[in-house]
Amino acid sequence: MEKTIYTSLMTLMPWIALFVFLTLFFVKAGYGMFHTKRWGLSIPSKIGWVAMELPALLSMLLIWLRSDYKYCSVPLIFFLLFEIHYFQRTFVFPLLMRGNSKMPVSIMLMGIVFNIINGFLLGEGLFLLAPDNKYGIYWLSTPQFIIGLLLFLVGMVINLHSDNVIRNLRARGDTKHYLPQRGMYKYVTSANYLGELTEWIGFAILTQCCAAWIFTLWTFANLAPRSYAIRRHYVEEFGRDAVGKRKCLIPFIF
Repeated sequence: MEKTIYTSLMTLMPWIALFVFLTLFFVKAGYGMFHTKRWGLSIPSKIGWVAMELPALLSMLLIWLRSDYKYCSVPLIFFLLFEIHYFQRTFVFPLLMRGNSKMPVSIMLMGIVFNIINGFLLGEGLFLLAPDNKYGIYWLSTPQFIIGLLLFLVGMVINLHSDNVIRNLRARGDTKHYLPQRGMYKYVTSANYLGELTEWIGFAILTQCCAAWIFTLWTFANLAPRSYAIRRHYVEEFGRDAVGKRKCLIPFIF
């Protein structure tokens, strides 16, 4: 039964990602700078982020604990990379948030559903359904592991630094809006999303897991339209000259 659910979701999720990708070019997800009352009841963003991201951390943990290979070196590294990312997103990121922004409950619930499914697919694919000896100690010296790990770490640094830039755009009490300029914001208007996308591309490369590639596809499907909308918003607010030749998400490309 569990494997049947896994197979069905693996088939269905890429098509849903395509639908989400196309839809988000016409409907802005109503959180952050695009928050509106049209999305219904809202709660403080800090609470919303914790509730939304925690299921990914817990679902991966529960599946990893069931695995016969949980203490093997390579699967343990996969697990720790995923959990470090989601620990930061679940507890550290909300703690550092400033202001009193709101998140619609509807978006929080959609995020919870996705994170449960994603944690299930990745956990099953990496720890329960992977062929025996696929992730032996030799994996640590393979090109895909080395390149993927470097990309993951670079993406994490970009993501954390970019979040810090956004948090410190204005002093406490200042209500003006500013265009982020530091770090990778010199090249794209959504550098934080660039970092996150880079992380999961790296994770997919270093694990060579189909579920990880589907997660990367979902990351792009969610972040690319939002990055496009954010750039348009910046152009409208600050002018085309101020935004310049910076792309939305991928330097020099998109």
